[in-house]
Amino acid sequence: MAQLSPLVRPPGADAPPTGAVPQFAPVRVCGGWYRLRRLARHRRRAVAAGLAMTAAALVAAGPGDAGRARGHPAPALPAASGSATTASAPLRGPRAVETVRAPVRIADGGAVRLLRPGDRVDVVAADGEGRVRVVAAGARVTEVPESAATDTGALVVLAVPRATATRLAGAGTTSRLAVTLR
Repeated sequence: MAQLSPLVRPPGADAPPTGAVPQFAPVRVCGGWYRLRRLARHRRRAVAAGLAMTAAALVAAGPGDAGRARGHPAPALPAASGSATTASAPLRGPRAVETVRAPVRIADGGAVRLLRPGDRVDVVAADGEGRVRVVAAGARVTEVPESAATDTGALVVLAVPRATATRLAGAGTTSRLAVTLR
């Protein structure tokens, strides 16, 4: 067997001796829930501001082709066997969804000036408490009126399902609406 040299100590021999932990009163934090709620409220505002800045950056860094429509192309309708009117008729069936045109006031008029008919956008609603939710996803821009810009925002007309149009109208009365390009 090998002997240990006198300079090498066994593991744990260099640790200090154990001692007793002194008694102390428990620590009680007053107002902890208030601070936690305040932190959450400011965090939501920071997230909302970050989303708005990201949306503005995405719109500004959009595609460089000004001649072509941005977003997803509209689905092609099946060609009819003889008449052009049948090919332009909307699809009807059990899965067909009625699409309506909904005028929506967007809080940032500058963002609306970047939109073109045919663009696909998501409409985001932000209330006064910093909560943000997507009201309409993948809505197609059908019209951008030129004379609709005011201090309260600008108008844009979107093609959406009827249920989404109802949600947009309700959200527009209680929240500020913003758009993000897809």
